[in-house]
Amino acid sequence: MAERIRVQKAIARSGLMSRRAAEEAMVAGRVKINGRDVVLGDRVDPETDMVTIDGTPVPIAPGLETHLLYKPVGVISTADDPQGRVTVVDLVPSEQRLHPVGRLDADSEGLILVSNDGELTNRVTHPRYGITKRYLAEVEGDVKKVALKRLTTGVELEDGPARAESARVIDRRPGRTLVEVVMGEGRNREVRRMFDAVGHQVTRLVRTAIGPITDPGLKPGESRRLEAGEIKSLLEGS
Repeated sequence: MAERIRVQKAIARSGLMSRRAAEEAMVAGRVKINGRDVVLGDRVDPETDMVTIDGTPVPIAPGLETHLLYKPVGVISTADDPQGRVTVVDLVPSEQRLHPVGRLDADSEGLILVSNDGELTNRVTHPRYGITKRYLAEVEGDVKKVALKRLTTGVELEDGPARAESARVIDRRPGRTLVEVVMGEGRNREVRRMFDAVGHQVTRLVRTAIGPITDPGLKPGESRRLEAGEIKSLLEGS
């Protein structure tokens, strides 16, 4: 069992707010430990207790890390690979045992989270929390309005219906169209299969945002740790 520490210290150590702000939240009745109200002076075990502010879990466990990685094409979205291929975990410098948050198929590139925070992983990957993913898809042919409408109203795939939250043309050039697509879920190769269903093959697919998290400065293979405010926005589902 870890040393029990004061609640406000545990919250401040998470980086989500200062100790003073944590104390004010406690006095206002916004903070709970394992579902019960707290008072100044209460202590928590960071490894076993659940602290929430306004119902949102606070990552107080020691050693939690979440990294944003630009996954290059060919890298596998798993923690390890029996075939010896490079994985997203291989590209993130950390002493912690990390795992990918969701998936991004080997032929695609762009942003993926790598973390050991189970609560954050659940919030990012479960559709009920409403964290969308934004993509840029370069596809063959001239994508018409009727195809965009089919993407957003829904197409039938072999594993069930699928639909985009939004789809819009960003650029047109002879023989190809660049389309921005926002998805609310992430089934295997879903975006590619949806475009196939409307008659356009994807030639390049880049994930550019995970909910509010984006970083156009990251290059393929580069990563950085998420800032406290970014983690807070994901936990709150905004």
